[in-house]
Amino acid sequence: MGKHAKLAGKSAYEVPGSMVRARPLPVRSAVRLRRPVDIWHKPALSAVAALAIPDLTLWALGRLDLILYTSAGAMCALYAHGLPYAARARTLAWVVLGMVASLGIALTAASLITSTALLVVCASLVAAVHKVVCEATRIGPPGNIILTFIAASAFFVPQHPGQVPLHIALALGAGVLAWLVCMAPALIRPQGPERIVVARALEAAAGLLRTEAEADGGQPAEVPHARHATAAAVNAAWHTLFLVPVRTPARAAARAGLERLLVRAESALGDTGPAIEASAEAEPRDARFAKAEPRDTRSAEPEPRHTRTTGPEPRHTRSAEPEPHHTRPAEADPHYTRPAASKAEADRLGGWARELRSGRPLPEVVLSAAQAEELAGVAAEEPGSRRPGSPRPGPRRQGPRRPAPGHPRGVRAVLARLAPGSPLLPIGARVAAGCVLAGWASMAVGVGHPYWAVVTAASIYQANTTLSWQRALQRTLGNLLGLLLYTALLPLMHLGPLAMIALALACQLGAEAGITRNYWLGSVCVTPMALLLTEFGSPVPATTLIADRWIDTVVGAAVGLACCVLVTNRRAADRIEVALGRVAAAEAVAFGLLATGPATGADEARDIGWARDRLAGCLVELREAVEVAAGEWWQRPLPGERIAHAEQRGHRALAGLVRRLSAPALAA
Repeated sequence: MGKHAKLAGKSAYEVPGSMVRARPLPVRSAVRLRRPVDIWHKPALSAVAALAIPDLTLWALGRLDLILYTSAGAMCALYAHGLPYAARARTLAWVVLGMVASLGIALTAASLITSTALLVVCASLVAAVHKVVCEATRIGPPGNIILTFIAASAFFVPQHPGQVPLHIALALGAGVLAWLVCMAPALIRPQGPERIVVARALEAAAGLLRTEAEADGGQPAEVPHARHATAAAVNAAWHTLFLVPVRTPARAAARAGLERLLVRAESALGDTGPAIEASAEAEPRDARFAKAEPRDTRSAEPEPRHTRTTGPEPRHTRSAEPEPHHTRPAEADPHYTRPAASKAEADRLGGWARELRSGRPLPEVVLSAAQAEELAGVAAEEPGSRRPGSPRPGPRRQGPRRPAPGHPRGVRAVLARLAPGSPLLPIGARVAAGCVLAGWASMAVGVGHPYWAVVTAASIYQANTTLSWQRALQRTLGNLLGLLLYTALLPLMHLGPLAMIALALACQLGAEAGITRNYWLGSVCVTPMALLLTEFGSPVPATTLIADRWIDTVVGAAVGLACCVLVTNRRAADRIEVALGRVAAAEAVAFGLLATGPATGADEARDIGWARDRLAGCLVELREAVEVAAGEWWQRPLPGERIAHAEQRGHRALAGLVRRLSAPALAA
């Protein structure tokens, strides 16, 4: 389930002023299939390539018993596919180092500790660290589960101290290969990740426009949800563009083109009508009323779903100055109503999104004068541009825009999320306690693979109790079906090592294809793949392997869920209070800027842009905090009226800021 996924049941949007309470444990929504994620094939193919090369090499050398160690590094290819390549290179390096460090700890413990009960404790503590660090860094899918699966398995692999360096070296070498595989697409489509995230924002904005056009002045429950989804998609796109370096004029021009598209998508948040009319006024008359190209008029369905620059003008971008002699659409054509304008703009945004995904040149975009002024006002002040003793900054030069000031970033942001009082700490305690008890329970019933229970318990812990229940149900169902699939594949496994390698790679591809539709569907393929890795190292009779896996799954899910209910996250409601305070502060700044009158220059436009970014981020954080707390058990009643009021005021202020940056009146 995505970070900003819409939760089942009524929300503060649907019942304004009502208390947000913990929802019952759902079943139908837990197993319902969703649309696949748009880039699921990228991590899938990367992982298959990163696994196939070392697997075939080990087969040629006759050392398939080492496949667990190379798989540790190769599995790192599943991470960071949503990041621009410069940020992906850094993130993947940290993932590989984290994987190798975890594997080193596990193998060292396996070579020195003989007590199975103590190894369970060590594996559980490492699993808790994985969970907390992955949540704090917001690494994204697949999160902590791959790290925990590899490390927990390694704790129970017979080991001699002298073997540890070689096994760590194998994992590191495979990790370097995974890094190269994930970075290889940069040679073909260097702007691919940022184009995709901007396309998602355009599709979300198109969905909002269609929803509001269908509402025709009303306010059904779908409109606030669509507005929040658009704000979240636009906010995620801006943060992705912040990560794109600008070192050459060509890169600056490319990112400037994406920024113009994103500003146009963001205008959908400006109460639609005024923003759309402003955008339409900026369009040449023949572009508004001529028959559009087929690729610009097809509807685009929004995705379900986490530095601007003033560099050289993109080659495919027209001037942002509106033509003053154009009449408003309503004056030119009596049939050009606001819903029609919204649908036309939605089709236009959807067409641009398809062009971005197809890899074609950036589409031509017309901005209002105020939107162009905003992009002209985001040039960063260079360090040292302020002369000593001078009250005013020195001259500016064109450069990348930094995120809105006032929030820690990088390592400081991660440390802030892990500070005492963090809502992540109770989740870490849940993981540690649940994994220890699950492993010990597995030992008590005589299962020979207690790490499976540890991994199962670690995998079910989500942001709250309700989501953890869903994950426990999904994992149990998926593992049961996966064991049936493994049984059906047994005759093929007897064909030889090459057949086993081919089946493992096919299962990896199937797991990535299914897991974005629902976790249980991916688990159907993950289960036989995990059992195949066990077979490479030390073959076990199939009946014993299947029975142990099923018992460990049930024990791990049951014990883990019990610990999730008993170890409550009381800080979830506190997180709402913090988020409400941040939204209030951002609203105050926004309304203060709106009260000062129209912006007259680049500096004012830059400040409005920063206020808009800060407010959008705070609203996304508030909604996330509400959804987490609403699914947590044993919570005090949440301030539903305050939440609804804060979100309504926040979205009004956000719409005002967007309108201010879209208004043709600022052209002067």
